[in-house]
Amino acid sequence: MDEVKVVVAHSERATLRVGDVFLKIDADQTRTDVEVEAMAMAPIPTPAVLWRKPPVLALAAVPGTALGRLGEPSTASPSAWAAAGAAARTLHDAPLPPWPGRGLDGIAAELDDECAWLIANRVLPTDLVTRNRQVAEAALRPWTPRFIHGDLQVTHVFVDSDEITGVIDWSEAARGDALYDLASLTLGHEEHLDDVIAGYGTGVDLDVVRGWWSLRSLLAIRWLVEHGFDPAAPGCEIDVLRARV
Repeated sequence: MDEVKVVVAHSERATLRVGDVFLKIDADQTRTDVEVEAMAMAPIPTPAVLWRKPPVLALAAVPGTALGRLGEPSTASPSAWAAAGAAARTLHDAPLPPWPGRGLDGIAAELDDECAWLIANRVLPTDLVTRNRQVAEAALRPWTPRFIHGDLQVTHVFVDSDEITGVIDWSEAARGDALYDLASLTLGHEEHLDDVIAGYGTGVDLDVVRGWWSLRSLLAIRWLVEHGFDPAAPGCEIDVLRARV
């Protein structure tokens, strides 16, 4: 029997790997509904759904290796990063999913709450939070809704020979800002933004991408701490915030 590997586990969900099968267990089946439907709609490679028996979703492993990992240098080539940008463009040009995404007002309110929490609990210096809140303002503007992945971090994009072989973890897919996906993809890997844009094409406002880097990091820290992750690890969210100062 193949070894059972725990890929991720916290109070909301867990993912196990057994051979070439991933078993995703989610306390909220609405997220699983979104994931299954989004993968069926997406015009880019996604994992095959093997079976579903709530609360478990079984997915086939995709070939290749992850584009990178947060906090570690990526060994992927510029061409692979450009291919990721091109895949993002293909997704963003696809028909919109029927369900909505997060609204601008809700994101702004959540950002205010998280900044207040970071300062009140002395998790980060006030000037660091304040400066990044200012940078984040660039992302808080009206956008044309696109079909976005919603969590397009480097570990969710797989490549082989500079080609995209699969994009995983679609539970956050929705209508949203295309530049949020590009910011998620390059978070902590800012040196590859030019490569991503080379594959993506036009329509990339760098100030907005930087705004999403700050905004995503500010929103993530409390969740990461409460679920046993370390946003202060080298190259991770707190370092992303420090880079904006």
